[in-house]
Amino acid sequence: MLSNDDHRESDRLESIQRNVDAFTTGVLDGLPIEAFWDCLELGAGAGSIAYWLAGRCPDGRVVAVDLDTRHLDAGRATNLEIQEADITREDYAPGSFDLIHARYLFCHLPERDEMIARVTRWLSPGGWLILEEPYHLPAVTSPFPTIQRILDAYQHMYHQHGADLTWVRGLPALLARNSLTEVAFAGNPGCMGGLSKDRWLPLITQAAPTLLADGLITEADLEEFATLLKDPAFIDIPQITISVWGRRPVERTTTAA
Repeated sequence: MLSNDDHRESDRLESIQRNVDAFTTGVLDGLPIEAFWDCLELGAGAGSIAYWLAGRCPDGRVVAVDLDTRHLDAGRATNLEIQEADITREDYAPGSFDLIHARYLFCHLPERDEMIARVTRWLSPGGWLILEEPYHLPAVTSPFPTIQRILDAYQHMYHQHGADLTWVRGLPALLARNSLTEVAFAGNPGCMGGLSKDRWLPLITQAAPTLLADGLITEADLEEFATLLKDPAFIDIPQITISVWGRRPVERTTTAA
């Protein structure tokens, strides 16, 4: 659907990093991260958060995992390990990591709820799980008819490929059901337009061939989208990135009287 073989994939990944990294690192900065922690970055993409964690945990290690690791640079840090793997098949020993982070990953997994249960087992006692996923607002609520059509097509395409772009709403309760504590969350509204370097242009550009082939949008829709991006009065909120985090309880030890 969005192939890593496409030369535009690096543009898409970089646009996500450029627009969301500050929010992500702000959430991570709010956690009591220690320099010696072992971290796992799932769906590492182009690596910005893995590199950030490697710098934040210089006495620990960061394992960056992705289905395709061509956009990752193992030379960025001595404590960085890159693994090319499918996390739905990969397994780690229980208690292996002090921090596990993933962004825009679990909503695409077919057994996403079951994966939460697996991933929580990889946490060490006291370790943190931080997941960030999109909550797409209904396309029909956009004030721009062209954007209604494009976002409806975009959401339909992802749904047809098994993604759930509203799944994150239930994530806090899901973490709690998997025995994580101190569950909290924060939101980051996404901006489309506003004459900024728009993160949605690379996403729509890469998805366009599929959307056109399936008859979900027209070339005229894409031309109108490009025109809207040049209009200072075009500002829309297509989605909210929701970050949810929780902590594995510290195991209490009992002593004999």
